[in-house]
Amino acid sequence: MIPDILAVNTQIASDLVSRTASTARVQQILQLSLAPAFLLAAVAAMLNVMNQRLTWIVDRVERLERRAERGGLDREVQELPALLRRQKFAHVAINFSTGSALMICIVVSLMFVSAFIRPPLGTWVAAAWIAAMMGVFVSLLYFLLETQLATRSSRDRRRISRELRRREDD
Repeated sequence: MIPDILAVNTQIASDLVSRTASTARVQQILQLSLAPAFLLAAVAAMLNVMNQRLTWIVDRVERLERRAERGGLDREVQELPALLRRQKFAHVAINFSTGSALMICIVVSLMFVSAFIRPPLGTWVAAAWIAAMMGVFVSLLYFLLETQLATRSSRDRRRISRELRRREDD
């Protein structure tokens, strides 16, 4: 029993070593993984920008909520609902960006694994790539919504905030 297990393990190990011994094959896999790696770097840069915006929004909301608690009903406090919506958009964008970054890591991992095992994983690689791209798309869509709301004039943001407050009250 034990000699059979050792023989199988030795065979698997030697088979794996023979498949990975080819420098050209490893180089090919590395070249194929460059596109996902560059996309991963781009997603990381987007995450950095989105996190900075979310941090600013959260700080602004906290300051305005403290001002509202003290009874300040100035024009800036009226923008709270719009800021809260921006915060939600930024949060969703960050979640989808993070999910797409994880899917890109899965793509790269599957590409490496598929080069050295017998069962083809091409379908899994394609599905993970599609999921990653959908995550990037949805993330950018929510980021677009957040930036559109941010670039409107303060008068428009107050109007939007009043509409949001009315919807919440209904």
